[in-house]
Amino acid sequence: MAKFTDEDDALLEELGVEVDSKREGSRTPREERVIAGFEEIQRFVAEHGRGPQHGEERDIFERLYAVRLERLRELDDARMLLAPLDDQGLLSAGPLAGETIPDDIDDDELLSQLGVDVAAAAAITDLRHVRTAAEKREAEEIASRDRCEDFDRFKPLFQQVQKELDSGIRQTRPFELKAEIRPGAWFIVGGQKAYVAEVDELFTNAQGRTDARLRVIFDNGTESNMLMRSLQRALNKDDTGRRITDPAVGPLFSGEQEKDDQATGTIYVLRSKSDHPVVSANRELVHKIGVTNTAVQKRLAGARLQPTFLMADVEVIATYELFNINRTRLENLIHRIFDPARLEIEIKDRFGNPVVPREWFLVPLFAIDEAVKRIKDGTITSYVYDPGSARLRRR
Repeated sequence: MAKFTDEDDALLEELGVEVDSKREGSRTPREERVIAGFEEIQRFVAEHGRGPQHGEERDIFERLYAVRLERLRELDDARMLLAPLDDQGLLSAGPLAGETIPDDIDDDELLSQLGVDVAAAAAITDLRHVRTAAEKREAEEIASRDRCEDFDRFKPLFQQVQKELDSGIRQTRPFELKAEIRPGAWFIVGGQKAYVAEVDELFTNAQGRTDARLRVIFDNGTESNMLMRSLQRALNKDDTGRRITDPAVGPLFSGEQEKDDQATGTIYVLRSKSDHPVVSANRELVHKIGVTNTAVQKRLAGARLQPTFLMADVEVIATYELFNINRTRLENLIHRIFDPARLEIEIKDRFGNPVVPREWFLVPLFAIDEAVKRIKDGTITSYVYDPGSARLRRR
């Protein structure tokens, strides 16, 4: 079977064919390691403008590269494998200057002669520990990122997602399936939030598996066109890797619980029967908004004896069941939304001490309903409550 030449590779790349993945399956692990070791020598030559040399005055890495290059020159199969890659003519050069290393010396003895601690340097010199080209490509693809020229377009999305995480509208979950990688999906990988902005058409790689090229935007203003399977591997290998859920995970507020949903509590809206002058004059607008993980009626037991209920009986106006959401964060979110309309009222507890309850708001019920709707569809972070118009308005 004919092998691909450099010209063939260039043509394949112009046609959009993944050259490296096509070749990957045709090389043995040993061949990959030999190529990886030779590429390290090539990088040394490109950086220093000369081949590696022996000699006690040389850097240990240079001396090791020199030994490695001599061995590669002596192996017929290595020369045949590396010949198409040898654009610097390293394999055809003469013997290297410096000390002579016997042909039959093993790695440990070689290191000892070079004055290197064997245990510390074994992983550096032994080709068995050199990463394969495939492994290096995978790592480099994940780490290699370009500056995102249109990051201004994505920055508000990252800010909104962070707000939604803080408020509990979104959550982080363990990454499980490749199917979770789709346009618009969010992840945390390598300690950074990542947004899948684009997904190209699926194709079958050399191993017969489906894959696709992605455009992934990171919260530090960089981007990568990594493969889907590269992102999948990175998430699986990262102990802290997570996926970020969509704003609505299951029925956020619903009277019906679906399979596998976990009930976490109830939002309740109350109206007071207090005869306090402020409450009496605004009874249709004064509402208490709270969250409980117990039955609402049980929570309201003895309301007339509790300052938080204005030392009076209350009427339940609306309730919303919660599923798969953080109760405390949600309550804090709702209270922040209506903070401009928070009712500042002082009452006396049963011992005569002054108390200022914090969960009562001078807000119409339809505004509360709209806020619940905005929380459900994930748009609440774009709105604030305007007491003047008694409505939610965009920021």
